[in-house]
Amino acid sequence: MFPPKPRLFKRHSSLYFLSAFYHTQTSDLPPPLPPIRPPKPPPHLSFLADKCSSMNQLKQIHAQMIVSARIHDNYAASRIISFCALSDSGDLNYALKLFNNTHDPNSFMWNTLIRAQAISSNPSEAILLYMKMRKLGVIPGKHTFPFVLKSCTNCYSLTSGKQIHTHVVQFGLDLDLYVVNGLIRCYGVCGNLNDARRLFEEVPERNLIIWTTIVSGYAQNFCSNEALKLFYQMLAEGIEPNGATLSSVLSACARSGSLELGEQIHLYIEEKGIEVGLILGTALVDMYAKNGAISVARRLFDEMPERNTASWNAMIGGLAVHGYAVEALELFQEMEKEKVKPNDVTYVGVLSACCHAGLLEVGRDIFLSMKRVYGIEPKIEHYGCMVDLLGRGGRLLEAEELINGMVWKADIVVLGALLGACKNHGNIEIAERVVKKMLHLEPHNHGVYVVLSNMYAEAGRWEDVLRLRNMMKDGGLKKIPGWSLVDGDS
Repeated sequence: MFPPKPRLFKRHSSLYFLSAFYHTQTSDLPPPLPPIRPPKPPPHLSFLADKCSSMNQLKQIHAQMIVSARIHDNYAASRIISFCALSDSGDLNYALKLFNNTHDPNSFMWNTLIRAQAISSNPSEAILLYMKMRKLGVIPGKHTFPFVLKSCTNCYSLTSGKQIHTHVVQFGLDLDLYVVNGLIRCYGVCGNLNDARRLFEEVPERNLIIWTTIVSGYAQNFCSNEALKLFYQMLAEGIEPNGATLSSVLSACARSGSLELGEQIHLYIEEKGIEVGLILGTALVDMYAKNGAISVARRLFDEMPERNTASWNAMIGGLAVHGYAVEALELFQEMEKEKVKPNDVTYVGVLSACCHAGLLEVGRDIFLSMKRVYGIEPKIEHYGCMVDLLGRGGRLLEAEELINGMVWKADIVVLGALLGACKNHGNIEIAERVVKKMLHLEPHNHGVYVVLSNMYAEAGRWEDVLRLRNMMKDGGLKKIPGWSLVDGDS
């Protein structure tokens, strides 16, 4: 016999009635809540790092990455380091701390920090970082060498540039356009035009960037005729310059005193109808101002629809160096009224104007306002201007105290300015102390002995004159070329 069939229907019926009973008892209750779904995952933290606008935001994301253990993901960590190292609101020291605590950093991190160090106030750190990279066996690539070479350029280190050049050849990147451009720029800025031109001629396909670099290299080294030839050769080969090319050439003309070349470039800009924007306009003003064509520079400056700090600096500096002191100071006041923040270059021009005009009190107030108003720490160039200004005003002891209180080590230029003031005012006592410091820097400097000897002669101290001449004869001193003393009232 078969066993009895299970009573499925009855069991289901019981469940049905139980369900119906429960429904009748709960019909007055609110409907049940929707099922709970897990929250959507937050956006990728590394992408959030790219959208940061401040270090405070970045630190919050960094904290989340630590809590979620995402900081061990090199890609995510690299985005944090990139923001800290390269953004305007970043913090390079913070980036370095993160990098030093990263296990096995990738090449992107190395390149990012080398790039940041190369454009920092201490570009030699980029070279040291590259050396550390090589010591650890990390292989550099085509994105590494342009940044390392930029640091060599900014350090004016030709020796380092040549060493990096051997590495470029070793890793087979001697035909990469961006790497070769970095080499040409390094050799050109450091004055080694022969190697820059060997490299340039060997490039199979020269682009606009490389042409700009070689032209600028020659112009910066006072080879204006050769720079012009290369510029026209570039045009003959069908390479059209852009604003950056022409700005670079004009800046080089300003540094080398090549007004004629600059005027030809300006004529080319007008003939081609090239738009003169902020960068190109500033380059034109700077070129004309440095070359003494003040009226042209001022006209172009006034016509600029937009001006930045560099634009104001170019005009103020040009006015100051060519003796238009009052106009330079008036322009500085106008700059402040327009809420354009000055920088250290601005103050060199303004203080120079005060020196030319003999405005001691005005210059002192401006010097003190650098740090108090704008937070700009005076550099040795600013101290040099103040020493010159105080010296012209006969405040020799105050000028000497200013030098002694500098955080910078006084160089031969600053000390020479004070010695010149001592000569003009006949202050032998301070002059003797200054000469002692100058000889400590340049023990075989003939010029300082001559100045002091002449001061002794003017004061009728012939025994001291004879003593100095014997010292010069016994020491076999020779005049050092390139150093001279200019009277403060000349």
